[in-house]
Amino acid sequence: MRLTTRTNLALRTLMFSAVNNTRVVRKHDAAEAVNASENHLAQVINQLAHAGFITTLRGRHGGFHLARPANQISVGAVFRTFESDMPFIECFSSENSCPLRPACRMRAHLARAVEAFYATLDPVMLSDLTDCNTALDTILSLDKVQAQLSCRALTPA
Repeated sequence: MRLTTRTNLALRTLMFSAVNNTRVVRKHDAAEAVNASENHLAQVINQLAHAGFITTLRGRHGGFHLARPANQISVGAVFRTFESDMPFIECFSSENSCPLRPACRMRAHLARAVEAFYATLDPVMLSDLTDCNTALDTILSLDKVQAQLSCRALTPA
């Protein structure tokens, strides 16, 4: 099983927001911290907001923050949100053209395996990934990101 880039970016973005939970974070800062393009991240942020994981704020001091505490955001729910529109295999698609469809017994086994994958992630909360994780704080802290940007501006090319 391989997860999409959007799912990966969604989890990174939520982790960034959780580490910086006392602030409204900007898309630019998140993109810098999670190594993503702002355009791609904008699509992820939009989907995270529509799913109710984050709240976005428009305007000069706009950005986003977690819509609820990190201990109430299930990693399984995030993965389902981002992976549900991508069929795991052709037989899960409405456009299934597999010639084995009428006789195949594998579909039910695969469906159970995919559900077991999500069920394993359901009890994992965002806070399990971020709380008391000083290494992650060091990587994703907005103060560190701002310091890196300042250092880049001062370093001659």
